[in-house]
Amino acid sequence: MATGRPFEMVVFAASGFTGQHVAEEVARVASEEEMRGSLRWAVAGRSREKLQAVLDKVAAKLGKPELKSEVGIILCDVSDPSSLANMAKQTAVVLNCVGPYSIFGEPVVKACVENGASCVDISGEPQFLEGIYLNYNDEAEEKGVYIVGSCGFDSIPADMGVLFTKNNLKGTLTALESFLTINFGPEGACLHEGTWQSAIYVLAEQGKLKKIRRQIGHKPIPVIGAKLKRRGEVFYCNELQKYSVPFTESDPAVVTRTQRYLHTHLQETPVQYAAYFTAGGLGSVIKLMFVGLWFLIFAKFNCGRKLLIKYPEFFSRGYFRKEGPTEKQIEGTSFEMIFLGEGYSLGKDPQQGKPDVKICTRVKGPEPGYVATPRAMVQAGVTLLKDKSSLPKKGGVYTPGAVFSKTKFIDRLNKHGIEFSVISKPEA
Repeated sequence: MATGRPFEMVVFAASGFTGQHVAEEVARVASEEEMRGSLRWAVAGRSREKLQAVLDKVAAKLGKPELKSEVGIILCDVSDPSSLANMAKQTAVVLNCVGPYSIFGEPVVKACVENGASCVDISGEPQFLEGIYLNYNDEAEEKGVYIVGSCGFDSIPADMGVLFTKNNLKGTLTALESFLTINFGPEGACLHEGTWQSAIYVLAEQGKLKKIRRQIGHKPIPVIGAKLKRRGEVFYCNELQKYSVPFTESDPAVVTRTQRYLHTHLQETPVQYAAYFTAGGLGSVIKLMFVGLWFLIFAKFNCGRKLLIKYPEFFSRGYFRKEGPTEKQIEGTSFEMIFLGEGYSLGKDPQQGKPDVKICTRVKGPEPGYVATPRAMVQAGVTLLKDKSSLPKKGGVYTPGAVFSKTKFIDRLNKHGIEFSVISKPEA
């Protein structure tokens, strides 16, 4: 990665809803012992006034008036390649908060690759993530930069949770299920409309994703051990005593890419993976399915997508709003992801017989969209800066698990409130 540049880290689109939270988290981390006095950073975007307002707000909230003069401001526009190039030339790592990424993400990646800056994003859009791999992996490898997608709630808990579980099983982990639960406080919860729009584009471009995967031409990952049986569309999880449904976001795609990389490049046993969302009681399942049905129907057609984008609050039953969540809603929300894994004990051939060991782990943390996501994203950037010797020797387009598998990333997340733990494991 580039050295000798004015900044180590730049937050692009820092005046956006998520970008403001990321800028606040960078300011907080910059004052910690490991980074104090050494993290030179800047905010970037179209409007100097808005960027300065973000810094003023963060300075007031954290009681750090010096931020208003110490943090750099870079003016650039996603529609102006020369301005993006100018930004990329000034930093080692760009934290790319622009979205939806399918529309605005690629120009930022292109500028970073061409100008020697690594790039971290929080995209949950598989067609964007895998399209970036197809189009930029070779050049990123040549330039020695790391392009790391899905470094927010999509898909850090899932991708790193699989690796954590694998590393804590005394034997060979071959299959794993995750169950996500979102816990709401008395004020309820909601997300900003930008996340809603990203989900719309994911569904709208499913055909594009299939085409991208055909072009990449990866061979299927071999199934090691007993084949993982997929559960139903709606089922009661006896282990958690909750109704659950398949979790169709980007997590399974990201985990699959990580497992393929670890198997292909490091000769590790690939882990079969299935993701689910726990909806609590049957009434909650019915509400969730109702919203999902509306969403699926309207997202298939151009006019329907326009309505979904224009009226997010109506179609999501208030869960997605243009103004985003309130501070009280953010403070009262948290997440928990339980992993149920099985595999084969030490010395046992995973190609012979049934699994004979099980493990249960957990990743838990604060509100996923605007607390956990900024923390994960910033620690991803810090890890690229601080754990260089533990990164893959070659640059390229990576998933979090692929690029961070040998680093202190999970330790950093644990120290910042995204906690990984073993709930149960076989006795020694």
